[in-house]
Amino acid sequence: MTAELVTAPRAARAAKPRSGPHLRHERVLLREGARLVAGMDEVGRGSLAGPVSVGVVVVDASTRSAPRGVADSKLLTPLARTALLPSLRRWGLARAVGHASAAEIDAVGIIAALRLAGTRALAQVRTQVGPVDVVLLDGSHDWLSGPTQQDLFAAVEPEEPPASRVLTRVKADRSCATVAAASVLAKCERDAMMVELAATHPDYRWDENKGYSSPDHLEALRTLGPCVLHRRSWRLPSAQEGVLGDEVADLEPLVPLDAFGLPDAARTLPGDPD
Repeated sequence: MTAELVTAPRAARAAKPRSGPHLRHERVLLREGARLVAGMDEVGRGSLAGPVSVGVVVVDASTRSAPRGVADSKLLTPLARTALLPSLRRWGLARAVGHASAAEIDAVGIIAALRLAGTRALAQVRTQVGPVDVVLLDGSHDWLSGPTQQDLFAAVEPEEPPASRVLTRVKADRSCATVAAASVLAKCERDAMMVELAATHPDYRWDENKGYSSPDHLEALRTLGPCVLHRRSWRLPSAQEGVLGDEVADLEPLVPLDAFGLPDAARTLPGDPD
């Protein structure tokens, strides 16, 4: 009797699902017939400067659970994200990060630039493992796929649009291991890019703020104005407008965006820091 009382709680603990991101959603899709499933997430959408970056991680039915500690990049410290990189670079079948530059964001809009970066990431993994069947996307908006993409991409460069089935899931970066891993990879790669770019544009302190609207970045914009790596199609803070850091995140777009995120006029920054 005593043995039963002791072992039962142990069995219950052993059966308890692992907390944090997992592969349960991905495995359902694999059991339903998908050969390759990818998780995708973006970083840099709310930055004032630099690229928007999209990470992707591909798994199949043989992929084991994600390395312990994987989580949405926003929930991890920079040190914790960096510590995960070696294991994440070995996990899954393929992984990549695609980027769209500030100039491309200005040319086609932030939503289309996200699609461009995501398409580039998928093109990289396609060369390693072939076409992905399903892409899991964080959030409720499918910014990866859309009608007449060929016309959209022609504004930047001709690229094959993604043919994968896209499924959106709110807070997928906190429940789907592939999406969480993709967010960490994208965040680390983009942060490293911004640190490198800061060496040639030190006044904006991108090594610390990664291009987001920190007080020192806003002050530099008021004093120096934007450089070639800023998103000039947005209403950037300036001394004339008197835009303050606390106000920037609350600004709404100046005009409605079309299905591709292409405005008819300049747009305010979306204030969606990661």
